[in-house]
Amino acid sequence: MTTTGYTEAEYGGVTVLVGGERGAYPFGNSLLVRGTDATLVVDPSLSLVASAPPADVVLVSHAHEDHIAGLGSYEVPVHVHEGDLAALRSRDVMVAGFGLPPDAADRAERMLRERFHVQSRPDAKGFTDGAVFDLGGRTVTVVHLPGHTAGHCGFLIEPDGFLFVADIDLTSFGPYYGDVGSDLMDFEASLRRCRETDARWYGTSHQKGVIEGATEFRRRLDDFAGVMEKRDAALLALLGEPRTVAEIGEHRLVYRPHVEGAHVEPVERRTAAQHLARLTGRGLVTEVEPGRFRAT
Repeated sequence: MTTTGYTEAEYGGVTVLVGGERGAYPFGNSLLVRGTDATLVVDPSLSLVASAPPADVVLVSHAHEDHIAGLGSYEVPVHVHEGDLAALRSRDVMVAGFGLPPDAADRAERMLRERFHVQSRPDAKGFTDGAVFDLGGRTVTVVHLPGHTAGHCGFLIEPDGFLFVADIDLTSFGPYYGDVGSDLMDFEASLRRCRETDARWYGTSHQKGVIEGATEFRRRLDDFAGVMEKRDAALLALLGEPRTVAEIGEHRLVYRPHVEGAHVEPVERRTAAQHLARLTGRGLVTEVEPGRFRAT
């Protein structure tokens, strides 16, 4: 794939490296944060492959290919949350986390190598929630926001008041929690944590870019979270008669009918199973016989 360069946008002392196509997948938005003692890059994207700015340390919000495609440009310390550390250290572990059938997993591994330049980083180090990277006059604090992946994190940069929320990206597609290590309930909790965090700017990894002001961010965050409720409503409507997880997956809660690929079926099934568990817990769905569910 031909990579494109990035454009720079300044927010206080934070430089957003806006990826190709406004950061739409397969590209993404990266951050460059400078202090008096050190410089840090967050999520080196595909757009940084050809021309990566120098840095002393790299932080990765989570171990997905579009967030680490430019990582090969950096022979410096690399840090990620402990929940995603194994996936960053091993490309095979990363692929396994997609939960694909064997043939599709092989194709995914090749895509990671050839399209995204992903290499295993056994040197990567783990951090936990609240870890602080002091760059001299500017700090970057880890905000654990699991759900998308187990180790998905945001970063709060002070004194600028810039919160990077990574793949809580506010797009109309809505929250994605279809990997093996994803979790719907964790994602909901992470959305609540974002909503309760005051910042001046909120940066996303993809098309929505940077949102200024907590009021506007929370409005968009509520719309983003509302996609979960729409999936619940679609599922309840479907369960007017008993159905299995496989049958629910065929009707699709996540992808539109025209979307094809080996990833669609496993993602739909995992998503359906998580919504079933949530609705069952609320008393809105019951298992009428083993493996078959119906709205109450």
